[in-house]
Amino acid sequence: MLQSELLLRWSLRLAIMLASAALWWPYPASAARIKEVATVQGVRPNQLVGYGLIVGLDGTGEQSDVTSQSLTSMLQALGVTLPAGVTPKGKNSAAVMVTAELPAFAQPGQQIDVVVSSLGGAKSLRGGTLIMTPLRGADGEVYAMAQGNLAVGGAGAAAGGSKVVINHLSAGRIPRGATVERSVPTPLHEGNTIQLDLRAVDFNTAQAVVQAINTARGVGTAAAIDGRTVQVRVPESANERVAFLASIENLPLQLPKPAARVVLNPRTGSVVINEAVTLSACAVAHGSLSVTISTTPLASQPGPFSNGQTVQAQRSDIAITAQGGALMQMPAVTQLSDVVNALNALGATPQALLAILQAMEAAGALNAELEVI
Repeated sequence: MLQSELLLRWSLRLAIMLASAALWWPYPASAARIKEVATVQGVRPNQLVGYGLIVGLDGTGEQSDVTSQSLTSMLQALGVTLPAGVTPKGKNSAAVMVTAELPAFAQPGQQIDVVVSSLGGAKSLRGGTLIMTPLRGADGEVYAMAQGNLAVGGAGAAAGGSKVVINHLSAGRIPRGATVERSVPTPLHEGNTIQLDLRAVDFNTAQAVVQAINTARGVGTAAAIDGRTVQVRVPESANERVAFLASIENLPLQLPKPAARVVLNPRTGSVVINEAVTLSACAVAHGSLSVTISTTPLASQPGPFSNGQTVQAQRSDIAITAQGGALMQMPAVTQLSDVVNALNALGATPQALLAILQAMEAAGALNAELEVI
């Protein structure tokens, strides 16, 4: 009996301790890292582009002046001289544009992927081989050379005037199809400071980044220049600088609540609402118009002894119906789930919801920034 009483007392004490701890112990808040909201200035990829030829196509290429001239120039570079007035013919080749992305810190000898896209009227690039193509940057310098067999993720067949195509046949990819020939200088190791560029302009986020870095590395290490730029003092040596950047990239941030925003895409009917959006009390009514056109074939008979001919005609009847929408009162809501429920109560389609949200924003009932993409 004594052991039961002691066990009961200890259980009650443990329950009281846990309940008390729940009152003052903070729940872990969702946090982002600096690397997810900012990038180091100068550490970025560079776009490359080139013009090349695809050969080895099974009659699905093109026969144009551009392709013929390119083939002639390529043969002359290889020591093959064609007679005057003779141009290469056939549809086993195609002119293409080659694009690639040169990663940051890429060094000569490394390989990168390239994307090949048809430039003319080639039906398919499937089974083709890209001939050595120089890839140039915005400054006109060659930074990589591309060559290899093209991988096209599609298929097609045509016969008797019928044609079936799956996916896209006029573009493909060559994995590791280009070799880097030149590196791009980076300002990462220049000076005693670096610059962090936020992905979006926000003064609260900039201040949060500064506080996180100064708390971990000492006051004065970071300073906000504006709502998108943070300047950070870094060590002199390259090894210490890399270790320093690796450490501050993983610092957690307690980000403030984002600005209320609604993004609309009229082409697809997509609507995206973030958690900060609220609604003021308003009344909404939305109706739609339906247009119906019916066509009835008629025969026009000529009069007696008129030597006329019977002519077939059509009569079209057009009717417009307005579908009424009841006036619905929407209360003021402050939670995202309540916003969703209030909009769903209207029973509008996504396309109609675009118009409703735009009208609510104009009336001042939508407490958010409306962005149309």
